[in-house]
Amino acid sequence: MITNALTIDVEDYFQVSAFAPYIRRDDWDNCECRVERNVARILALLEKAGVKATFFTLGWIAERYPAVVRDIVAGGHELASHGYGHQRASDLTPEQFLDDIVRAKALLEDLGSVEVRGYRAPSFSIGAANRDWAFACLDRAGYRYSSSVYPVRHDHYGMPDAPRFSYQVHTDLIEVPPTTVRLFNRNLPASGGGYFRLMPYGLSRLLIQRVNRVEEQSAVFYFHPWEIDADQPRVAGIDAKTRFRHYVNIDRMEQRLTRLVRDFAWGRMDRIFLPQ
Repeated sequence: MITNALTIDVEDYFQVSAFAPYIRRDDWDNCECRVERNVARILALLEKAGVKATFFTLGWIAERYPAVVRDIVAGGHELASHGYGHQRASDLTPEQFLDDIVRAKALLEDLGSVEVRGYRAPSFSIGAANRDWAFACLDRAGYRYSSSVYPVRHDHYGMPDAPRFSYQVHTDLIEVPPTTVRLFNRNLPASGGGYFRLMPYGLSRLLIQRVNRVEEQSAVFYFHPWEIDADQPRVAGIDAKTRFRHYVNIDRMEQRLTRLVRDFAWGRMDRIFLPQ
């Protein structure tokens, strides 16, 4: 049986890129932070299922809630980096990006007492315009893999012509993209967050099965802790599109995840894609 990679982007609801026009970064410390309880629920769900996963953890969160980092490591999961300040790589200069990823890696390794080898850019913000210098920076900073390029067409991110499965992008760095399925001459998202909440569960399962059985590849699935939190504070004044994307079927997410971890074999990114 093929083992798939289960990944969690550890950030809180108020840090979502789509909320940036509504919640100032300077106000983050004034928001009710719910990441501790949500990560605890996810860890309990995974322990019950006997599943190990990769947690792409934001440095901003780790700095304020170090117990979250220690609990992830204590559970046997992979600690990986989501950068420090949840700024899109596409909004940073190469120097700013390098500073962000180096700062996050050092902080996580200090708190978790483990090597951090993986990175995922906020909002999959590595694309055609910045991939050359971004991958060079990640290699220089000591990361061994990235999962930052989503090969789909999307209004906020995506590089639809990028390879769909793991590939070498720099001297000692590979890119492992979230999973897509090739249908109707285009890549369709088969992994993660809003897509998983929007589609019927049976369709999500069918897409992952296709990747495993037909293409004989490991799938890479992602979600966020806030996606299991139906009681999170509602952000006022957001537009209808953002409201729908963020809140659709949040009340069903944990139940769907419980089915997902039961229906497939899951593991850590580093153990699936890096030499052991």
